[in-house]
Amino acid sequence: MASSTRISRLLSRSLLSATSSPLFSRGGGLSKFSTAAATEVPIKPAVRVEHTQLLIDGKFVNSASGKTFPTLDPRTGEVIAHIAEGDHEDVDRAVGVARKAFDHGPWPKMTAYERQKVLLRAADLIEKHTDEIAALETWDTGKPYEQVAKIEVPIVVRLFRYYAGWADKIHGLTVPADGPYTVQTLHEPIGVAGQIIPWNFPLLMFTWKICPALACGNTVVIKTAEQTPLSAIYASKLLHEAGLPPGVLNVISGFGPTAGAAIASHMNVDKLAFTGSTDTGKIVLELAAKSNLKPVTLELGGKSPFIVCDDADVDEAVEQAHFALFFNQGQCCCAGSRTFVHERVYDEFVEKARARALKRAVGDPFKVGIEQGPQIDSEQFEKILKYIRSGVESGATLETGGDRFGNSGFYVQPTVFSNVKDDMLIAKDEIFGPVQSILKFKNIDEVIERANNTHYGLAAGVFTKNIDTANTLSRALKVGTVWVNCFDVFDAAIPFGGYKMSGQGREKGEYSLKNYLQVKAVVTPLKNPSWL
Repeated sequence: MASSTRISRLLSRSLLSATSSPLFSRGGGLSKFSTAAATEVPIKPAVRVEHTQLLIDGKFVNSASGKTFPTLDPRTGEVIAHIAEGDHEDVDRAVGVARKAFDHGPWPKMTAYERQKVLLRAADLIEKHTDEIAALETWDTGKPYEQVAKIEVPIVVRLFRYYAGWADKIHGLTVPADGPYTVQTLHEPIGVAGQIIPWNFPLLMFTWKICPALACGNTVVIKTAEQTPLSAIYASKLLHEAGLPPGVLNVISGFGPTAGAAIASHMNVDKLAFTGSTDTGKIVLELAAKSNLKPVTLELGGKSPFIVCDDADVDEAVEQAHFALFFNQGQCCCAGSRTFVHERVYDEFVEKARARALKRAVGDPFKVGIEQGPQIDSEQFEKILKYIRSGVESGATLETGGDRFGNSGFYVQPTVFSNVKDDMLIAKDEIFGPVQSILKFKNIDEVIERANNTHYGLAAGVFTKNIDTANTLSRALKVGTVWVNCFDVFDAAIPFGGYKMSGQGREKGEYSLKNYLQVKAVVTPLKNPSWL
């Protein structure tokens, strides 16, 4: 795939190729909020769950307590498998073997070229097993199979190869000093990295976390989200098949207050990385500070503005705004969840946004042509419906949607609100669901002030034909990423992270390597140097 992935266009091509599917009406699109896909017997995934245990020291093992927890199919709420439930004792064991693997094992002592070859072999194996990985991810998360197989797994493979390429290019500097000394800086692996990943992009977040850590020569203890453990377990098995030494990568499935807290507060974890909600991020940061002051990278929530100026191509802006919000069932930290539209094109935009939402293909994510599957679980499902009720009660205009989709599973209708005001909860809180809020603005100064009036600062979208307007907005918006006339363009080399309460530090690209390295200065006297 191309190094920069325009996800929306890939999805559009996928859906266009599927118009012969029985899901489509004679008019060429899915019928309005058809419940057929939600009431049919769910498609049985063509994959078997082989591993449900913890991965510690290169072996799949039961939890110390013997406890398990269910991972559920969001299409039905039924149990897919029972997963070993890691706790403090399991984390302590995993950290112990990770420490041993770092202090005495071969991984940090390998040449960077040898580490590179392991990561490249892992990329090849993941690519080879795309179908199995995509099926597990769709089954566990409810996201469309086409999205995982055609977009997410290729991005994962690209990330492995990208960081494999970095492994033998990490080096320090020779620094001039004021005196007869030779000074060099060494970039050393930081040690045992503790990592905690979310449920919305479990395979991608697994890759974002482990790849830079491993490329730098660290060992890892990673906790998967309790809702979505399957793809990380499977991918970890492939990494060991690729030649990763035992103890270098340890995978704990479990819950935040137990396993997650144990990682965050462990005295032998040297670095912590967390992706999740802002509220949980605060807890993680506090636990890290109260233990051994380990450095922490946080990628947290967002309430990203998507700004449509009066000179924008409205049709293209509608499509991109729709994608920016509804992609992945709206369960994206960087979702364009505050759609600011200039008053001169507001009415046209709202009508077209409503029409696009009505055409959105919702149903079993294993079916060809489906754009939107179920939400992750009943808790998230109920939370979204609560916010929709709040929008109606606060006076926003419900243009379409507003209820569950079908009569089983955790499906929510694509929902669009107009006449949204800044003080409404749907305009302030991170809903994490398929709910588009469209706000009106008059001029650039006004929209800058309103867009920045939030605790978050993860991303933003800007739609305009005027380069001066684009430059003004790009520099004024207090966010980590600004997409101009596009959205969700991700690349292995593009850093990602937020301002304010959207986190600290950056994922991906060269910047993420700094999270997993220590810088050491080595100073040696020079005797009778011929030059300084």
